[in-house]
Amino acid sequence: MTIKRLYGAIVAQAREPIFYREMGVPDTVEGRFDFLVLHMHLVNERLVATGEAGIALGQELLDHFFEDMDASLREIGIGDLKVPKEMRTLAQAYLGRSALYGQTIAKGDNAALGAAIARNILGKEDAASAAPLASYAIETTHALNKRSLEQFLAGELEFPAPKEVAANAE
Repeated sequence: MTIKRLYGAIVAQAREPIFYREMGVPDTVEGRFDFLVLHMHLVNERLVATGEAGIALGQELLDHFFEDMDASLREIGIGDLKVPKEMRTLAQAYLGRSALYGQTIAKGDNAALGAAIARNILGKEDAASAAPLASYAIETTHALNKRSLEQFLAGELEFPAPKEVAANAE
């Protein structure tokens, strides 16, 4: 139950309409996937930082994420023979984006984070267009870092309010 609650909270946050209506995230299958990847990365980074139990929980969370992606591919009509290839593509996308987000956040390089978000989520080269989302990712990192492993185990997550973060980024 914990993983389903935790994953559900992450998906719910990544699907908040404000991101799509006001912050430029494309309301497409790709846009939703890429924005969910950002959220999964941010949560998983925090879990890994909490130690062995957090690493195990993070792996369970990633396993659930990829099971959900597999089910989603099948639901939209991708054939059984093509699903494994698509899953490899999704896994590579997740790993590449996660590594890039992790590096830029760890270095405190907000410009590089904005460029990565602009390219991977918004499909743009203009890092300035992603400034509100980069600020949101940084604020989310700070908020998640205040959560204990016990809170994650209980499926309790609190994300910053996107509208407030966007207003502060301007």
